[in-house]
Amino acid sequence: MKIEQLEAQHFSQVIQLGNLVHGENYLDKDKLKKFYKMGLKSGLNASFVAVNEEAQVIGFRLTYSAGQWPIDKWCTPEKWPVNRAEMAYFKCIAIHPDAQGSGIGPKLLSASIRILKQQGAKAGIAHLWKQSPGNGAVKYFSKAGGVLVKLHEDRWLENCINEGYECPICGNDCHCQAAEMVLTLS
Repeated sequence: MKIEQLEAQHFSQVIQLGNLVHGENYLDKDKLKKFYKMGLKSGLNASFVAVNEEAQVIGFRLTYSAGQWPIDKWCTPEKWPVNRAEMAYFKCIAIHPDAQGSGIGPKLLSASIRILKQQGAKAGIAHLWKQSPGNGAVKYFSKAGGVLVKLHEDRWLENCINEGYECPICGNDCHCQAAEMVLTLS
């Protein structure tokens, strides 16, 4: 398994894996292009993929560079340890079910952190899916040093209504919680 920077040649596999893990219509080509661009800064790319020996994407981490993503109503900047211009965003991670538990997630996160630091970020936030199997998303991010800022109810409901997103638990009426967590980059 290799960790590589996300590039256009990975997009179709990333979309397929994202929709498998996070639910139908989670990713599409236009969204992924937009997300990819938000991770580019100073000639550096903060998003990564894990590729197996058969050149299949078995995991990915989409990450936005500090100052290049929209701070919306789901963010609590007054509780962040750094100013908005220094805050990156860990958009999402997905690991193929057959590869979960093999340490890919922390490797992808470490690769993104390394680039974010080079880009000038001091911290990053994520909205983690509290209802993920075994609450694995929050556990994974906590183990990396993430600290809870706030819980947000119905975080992905608007995505269901406006974009046709289908939560793997709730279907097209998602009432899952998001744990807004901050990870200081040291």
